[in-house]
Amino acid sequence: MSTPHCAVLDDYQNAARRFADWSAVEQAVNLRVFDGHFFDRAALVRELIDYEIVVAMRERTTFDRELFARLPNLKLLVTTGMRNAAIDLAAATEHGVTVCGTDGTAHPTAELAWGLILALARKIAFENAELRSGGRWQNTVGVDLKGKTLGVVGLGRLGARVARVGLAFEMKVLAWSRHLTRERCAEVGAELTPSFDDLLRASDVVTIHLVLSDRTRGLIGARELGLMKPTAFLINTSRGPIVDERALVEALRGGKIAGAGLDVFNEEPLPADHPLRSLANVVATPHLGYVSEDTYRFFYGQAVEDILAWLGGKPVRVLNPGK
Repeated sequence: MSTPHCAVLDDYQNAARRFADWSAVEQAVNLRVFDGHFFDRAALVRELIDYEIVVAMRERTTFDRELFARLPNLKLLVTTGMRNAAIDLAAATEHGVTVCGTDGTAHPTAELAWGLILALARKIAFENAELRSGGRWQNTVGVDLKGKTLGVVGLGRLGARVARVGLAFEMKVLAWSRHLTRERCAEVGAELTPSFDDLLRASDVVTIHLVLSDRTRGLIGARELGLMKPTAFLINTSRGPIVDERALVEALRGGKIAGAGLDVFNEEPLPADHPLRSLANVVATPHLGYVSEDTYRFFYGQAVEDILAWLGGKPVRVLNPGK
């Protein structure tokens, strides 16, 4: 029996080997780590055609029905996190591929959301660039957060963390999602708004913490952006398609809202010529919400566990039905 091949995809920071011990895996498989992204699907297939095991980092690479059909040797797909919208689980099951996940942490993304809020409110990126380039000393006047209204869209683990920081800044915290209860809001210290429109109208900062689904895709479009205050900021650290990107660009260009802090986009990596890269009222980061030392220890450490358990015939954290 030949030794299985295992690929770790999209390890941009060469972090896999730094944050987990792969020695036991390497005794059983031929391991290769890819630190770049395969933009070309044909190149991806050519590279992975002989691989039985693949570790995917979040949604960086899409595993759809067509890709599973072109990778007949693939038997185990490990995704970091316990949910991955870029993997067709039904297709994986049909092609005999076991999909396993890992645990993660909520706090890094919540912390990044506040980094984006503060960067917008105090123009940190702009003033830092001016200072480094020898430009004018003091250019902008910051926005105070104390006394302002924070609108949290989705009050799960992430949203609750963001809301509690808002309370520490002495902000009024509003919350909304389709099935949110007053009891949940009371646990966190937020106020339930009657409707999503009410939250948009009242908030000085709107921050999104929802899972991408058919119901949330395009949740914020031109109409919703038009309800926001012209002085308001929109923060998205969840998933890009929750916001209509074209409508957002138009709203930012037209001054319908004051700015946006974005960590997620419709297409990732964000194309070099995308307008969101150049708009002065945008603070953007390259999907760094989960990219932290603690998270990577969970992700890669449990990816190792998943592989070893599967090799031992007792897979753990299995995500696809029928496997």
